[in-house]
Amino acid sequence: MHGWGITLHIQSVSNEVLRIEEGSLYPALHRMEKAGWVKAEWGLSENNRRARFYKITAAGRNRLRSEQEKWESVAQAIALVLRSKALA
Repeated sequence: MHGWGITLHIQSVSNEVLRIEEGSLYPALHRMEKAGWVKAEWGLSENNRRARFYKITAAGRNRLRSEQEKWESVAQAIALVLRSKALA
């Protein structure tokens, strides 16, 4: 998927809650490419414009799994705190 497509996908699957600005997305994609988590290739977008297309690598999938596990642990801990009677 090209960068703009990634932005639209994130907005769509988050029910328009998450919006990623270009100034955040592209530096993040470049860092992920440098780390070997995504590969980038030049191609043509659906508008017939030259664009970089990004694809997650095996190392990227492993990192994603690790980050998902961390996030789920943190989210569960936050939910426990918010449900705590001590905050009531």
